[in-house]
Amino acid sequence: MSDASSVAKSLRDRLSGTTEERLGRALTDLLENPLLTAAIGRAFDAREKASQAQEVAMGALNIPSAGDIERLTRRLRSVSHRLEGIEDGVHQLNRALSPTGVEARLSAIEEQLQALGARLQPAGEPPPREGPSDRGAGAKGAGKAKARPSKAARGGKRGGGDKRGGHSSAS
Repeated sequence: MSDASSVAKSLRDRLSGTTEERLGRALTDLLENPLLTAAIGRAFDAREKASQAQEVAMGALNIPSAGDIERLTRRLRSVSHRLEGIEDGVHQLNRALSPTGVEARLSAIEEQLQALGARLQPAGEPPPREGPSDRGAGAKGAGKAKARPSKAARGGKRGGGDKRGGHSSAS
């Protein structure tokens, strides 16, 4: 049996080898044939014209073509990416402007202002009190706090003003 199987195998190898070679040569000859190449070219041209005619007909019927749908898909993706960027920016703004974030920033700024005020105060003078009657707390009145007369000297209703810029001990 081994002789029969070896003969069958060698026959199969010869036939498959020669068949592949023959088939390859036949296809090469067909592709090199100018008539066949021209026919394939005309078939592709006809396919392109049919596709264009189909797009024109679909456009006349107000039906989108595959190209229209692809362009729309690309535009939607672009808008989607832009919208995601905008959403990320809004989330960052929300985090930055959240009440706890703003309060923390304000308290840090107040602490820094108090530290600066403490540095600017002369050694023996206490810091000025804040209140609605303290008009000299702004930039205009900052240097005039010592020179202001007391309320009693200005003719105010309350007497006994102190020498610290018009603040009474009752306030």
